[in-house]
Amino acid sequence: MRTFMIAAAGTASLLLCPVFTASQAFSAEEKVKRGEYLAAIMDCGGCHTTGALLGKPDPTRHLGGSEVGFQLPGVGTFYPPNLTPEPETGIGRWSEADIVRAVRTGVRPDGRILAPVMPYHSYGKLTDADAQALASYLRSLNSVRNRVPELAGPSEKPTAPYLGVMMPD
Repeated sequence: MRTFMIAAAGTASLLLCPVFTASQAFSAEEKVKRGEYLAAIMDCGGCHTTGALLGKPDPTRHLGGSEVGFQLPGVGTFYPPNLTPEPETGIGRWSEADIVRAVRTGVRPDGRILAPVMPYHSYGKLTDADAQALASYLRSLNSVRNRVPELAGPSEKPTAPYLGVMMPD
């Protein structure tokens, strides 16, 4: 049973809003739906979906990684990876705990730190339940086999298109 909060919505009507407390566990289906909602408002697809950075997101490759990267001066060029459960090119070999750790701290299971354009500092404030819901959602996606371009160090030439951050002179 869920708890509901009554909130005024204008002056003529009332709105019932579900309130989830730390002691209330999500069912598996609710957890995935919550994770889908979080992925949407966190705009994961804005970077991690093929074509999204070109203004033409491919819905058949949702969260399957991007062919366009981000170049940061002095740091390198990074391509948003495949977040689907595909084991070779995605995060299919990551546990739920691995996903939660990467989203919250920016540390991958292999110890590599995620690119600074990934807003893990903000996502580190997710509650345990929300971080686990996001991980459940990612693990529920259809697998997309898509190897994104390799990252390039600051002195290396990128092999695929990228958006550049320019520092003023």
